Formats: sequence, C-alpha cells, structure tokens
Amino acid sequence: MLCFCSGLAFNSIDDGMAFNDGDFVEIEYSAWREADNALLYTTYKEQAEKAGVYDKNREYGPALVVIGSNGVVRGLERELKSMSPGETKKFKLEPKDAFGDRREELVKVMPLSEFRAHNINPEPGMSIDIDGIPSTVRSVNSGRVVVDQNHPEAGMNIMYEVKVLKRIEDEAEKVESLGRTYGAKPSKVSLKGGEAELLYDDDVKKNADYFVGKANLVASVFNYLKGVKKLYVREEFINPEEKAKPKSGSEGEGKDGEKKE
Repeated sequence: MLCFCSGLAFNSIDDGMAFNDGDFVEIEYSAWREADNALLYTTYKEQAEKAGVYDKNREYGPALVVIGSNGVVRGLERELKSMSPGETKKFKLEPKDAFGDRREELVKVMPLSEFRAHNINPEPGMSIDIDGIPSTVRSVNSGRVVVDQNHPEAGMNIMYEVKVLKRIEDEAEKVESLGRTYGAKPSKVSLKGGEAELLYDDDVKKNADYFVGKANLVASVFNYLKGVKKLYVREEFINPEEKAKPKSGSEGEGKDGEKKE
C-alpha cells in the first residue's frame, strides 16, 4: 500500500530529474518478496486474485505518490524521480532502501492479562495497534504474548515493477486523488479565487473512516495546494423516506401517474 505524509510542504525545483519534490505522480505497481517470489502489494486486482492475496476491503487501481513526502520507501522514491510518464521499470531494493533491517529490540514480551483487560484474545499472526505502533503477535504461551513491532517485510529484499502513468497537473484532480487515497473522494471539487469547495453527495457512505479520511484530506489540501486559502465542505443527506418514494414519470406510469396497461 502506498501513502504519504501530510505534514510536509514543497516548492518544486527543477534539478534535471523527471520528477521533483511536491510533484503528484500516479503509478501502477507490484512488489514481491525476493526470497520466495510472494506477491506483497499490487494495484492490479486481477494480479491479486491470481496470487490469492485479493482483499475485498481495499480499492485497487492507480496509486498516488507525492514526491518528497516520505510516504513511500526511500528506494522506490529514488527510482520514481528518475522515471518519466509512460515508463515501466523493474528493480530490487535491499532492506536499507525498503522496509529497513530487523531490530530485535522491537520484539517484546507482554503479559496476556494486559490483552484480556482490553477484551482482546491474541492469536499468532494477529495484527494489532500497541501505543500507536502497528504490531504482529508472534506467539502466545504460558500467559505471555510475544509481539513484533518490526515492519512485516523488515530485513527482506523486495522486487518492484512500477509503471508511471502520469504527473497530475490539474489542481482539482490533485484534490480528487488525495481524496481517493484517504478513502474520502469528493463527488465534486470546485476551485476558484483561492477557495475550494468539496461536495459529498448522499451516495457517499459517511462512516467513521470517511470522517477520518475527510479530515486528512482537508489538512493535505492546505499543505500541498498553497493557492487554497479557504475550504468549504458540503455534505448531502437525503431522508431515507424521500429516497424510498417512487420517482415521478417512472417506467410503467403515464404522464398523470396512471399505470399503463
């Protein structure tokens, strides 16, 4: 999964590379573990299905990378900076340029009672957040739980195949891409005179993830689009009773609402 930080701002400087810090780049990619050729990440739904790693809860398709935001591994960003739209490249990254070396101090033993106090029944392989750090349960024995806070791919060589689709230039499209990345893509984006307006119509599912994503999107718009000085968010909610009503002029009715024979 590709993502990026929202706390960095950039002024793009032409240093002779295809892409510079602050550029919005749309890519398709796949990443494999070199040791066993296991597919780890991909933006291609068909490839995920074929490899048996398809996740129905994630959205497949082009991914956004904001160059210089430290949201992708160092080696991937380095390779992207030297690429051009339409180009495809395959390369290997060693741990120092991928997910880092394994650190034994990040493997910890915790009392099982601490998990039970939070109504958690830990099992090997379970992913869990501990003090804001993504962790993996390695074993559960004799009232003790071994958790690993290393990245799952730490210490591994990773193979990448990346295709650069395009550099995003249009400001409204940048907002849409940011929204898609955070799972809160607006139904409509309007930009004019230093003001932005984001519309979320009734079709957008407004659950907890949406509200978190929307907050991240707003922060990122101000961070990356320096021309935006004010932002409005409009949300549409339609009464379920209104949505349940038959639409006038629907098939099977005449002009006066009479059913056709």
